[in-house]
Amino acid sequence: MRDAMKHGGPDDEGIYLDQDFKLALGHRRLALIDLSPGGHQPMADFNDQLQIVFNGEIYNYRELKSILQNFGYKFSTASDTEVILKAYQQWGVQCFEYFDGMFALALWDKRNNQLILARDHAGIKPLYYYLSGKCLYFASEIKSFYKAEHDFEENEIWKTYFLSFGSLPEPVTTIKNVIPVKKGTAVVINIPSLEKKEICFYKLNYTEDIRIRQDAVMLVRTKLEEAVKRHLISDAPIGLFLSGGIDSSLLTLIAKKFHGSNLHTLSIVFDEQEFSEEKYQNIIIQKTKAHHQSFKITKHLFSNSLPDVMKAMDQPTVDGINSYFISRCANEYGLKAVLSGLGADELFGGYPSFQLSKKYSLLRRVPGVLLNTFKHTGNYRLKKLGYAAIKNNIGEYLTYRGLFVPQSIARVLNCSEKEVVNSLNGLEDYYAEQPLRDGNRVSSLETSLYMQNQLLKDTDFMSMWHALEIRVPFLDKFLMNAAAQVHTAVKFQSPKYLLIEAFKDELPEEIWNRKKQGFTFPFANWFKDAEIIKPSGKTEERLYKDFNANKLSWSRYWSVILMNRFGKTGISLQ
Repeated sequence: MRDAMKHGGPDDEGIYLDQDFKLALGHRRLALIDLSPGGHQPMADFNDQLQIVFNGEIYNYRELKSILQNFGYKFSTASDTEVILKAYQQWGVQCFEYFDGMFALALWDKRNNQLILARDHAGIKPLYYYLSGKCLYFASEIKSFYKAEHDFEENEIWKTYFLSFGSLPEPVTTIKNVIPVKKGTAVVINIPSLEKKEICFYKLNYTEDIRIRQDAVMLVRTKLEEAVKRHLISDAPIGLFLSGGIDSSLLTLIAKKFHGSNLHTLSIVFDEQEFSEEKYQNIIIQKTKAHHQSFKITKHLFSNSLPDVMKAMDQPTVDGINSYFISRCANEYGLKAVLSGLGADELFGGYPSFQLSKKYSLLRRVPGVLLNTFKHTGNYRLKKLGYAAIKNNIGEYLTYRGLFVPQSIARVLNCSEKEVVNSLNGLEDYYAEQPLRDGNRVSSLETSLYMQNQLLKDTDFMSMWHALEIRVPFLDKFLMNAAAQVHTAVKFQSPKYLLIEAFKDELPEEIWNRKKQGFTFPFANWFKDAEIIKPSGKTEERLYKDFNANKLSWSRYWSVILMNRFGKTGISLQ
């Protein structure tokens, strides 16, 4: 199980065995803080009564270390891992409340016979577990479970969710009873009884207390600058991905203040000029004098790389190809960590859904019977309005972002439309949020569904495949808290209003005063000539014909190919 993740941890390896309890912890290391052998894991403390395996970074570990030293704790390494162990000794499970970072960890407390699985406040790092009968398995990637000596069953309904969302929404995985640890949560498991309890140590609270524009602008500016400074902490080469959009441009400008002449950036360019943002990348490169390297992705390189892209997928996803190439290029550049602008759109209103929500509020008043009539139209956008008949958060989200509609999913999977809708309704309780309105409601939806289930997961397993860590300053806990304090009328005046206002003196107008492009590849044309995804079987042939005739988007065709190739043990390239 450990070595199934060797690609993400090439620098070191370790195993701890507790024969008394038949417990094993395994770890593969990607070293970024304290590159010495002192950072080896599993790491022990308190006379070997505590053992930890940990993936991620605790960005405020130096501050916590200073506090713990004042309590009398002695440290033998310079790693953030040791800070977690000492913090647990001091505060117990409550220690996770003090961490600002991204982490998935397992901590074995032999004194109290309990194993603790914990995941960061935003669910940036994935962590899955299987708890059934007398068996407990856990890992950062689903790939690892396939290597365990246990006969896991395939989750029979994952395909319904995949064709609806384009990814697998938590708590769904392709393996039956393998579920994620919830974000901001510690799962405390008694050993050997395997009784568990969940302790939520973080939940984003939308207060909307800040109503004065200038106060909001100054708060966002301060918290983002502090977040970038913390996220640049590294003992290994670190840089930034520069797409040319507002988010990555902002991060690069801020990083310049802290890294000066040692600033490294990379970007991806294409021959297809309509997809290239090289013009905007160059504006920021010239302004910051960054050490920059551009990588050109061509149709030929894309096609040749698709088999490896599919192998890299831990779970099926229609997205993630761009993250694959970013990570691959960063690795070739010699970087071990890269800062990404992920999260800015969700927190500050960068998606079309923030504008569409006003129209959706009208749809909510339309009876479901009438909304369901849209499925009989020939227009796909109108068909998607049928999702609004599902009167909950899932229905609203799928109205914005649904991949296939229930009618089409039922036809592809040879099941009833009612079965599809019932499966979707089964997620309602998991995504029951605090009552929110206007932009904050959309922000919560985009954060907990799109960002959580697609962007973060794709980013993690594609970067780990290339032994790269991607850091996300916009998801810094203190910045997220700050954004949640701002009233919607101030925060969502226009797309990314607060970010632009906070840095208007530094961010060139050519960057912020243009139509949002988004970082996309020329997929529609490239996919048509990729041999590996040529159709097999009647359903694929029918969809491929529609795809070639521009009647079907590349993402929907790609999703069916992935679904059919993704078996019980991962992607099959046959």
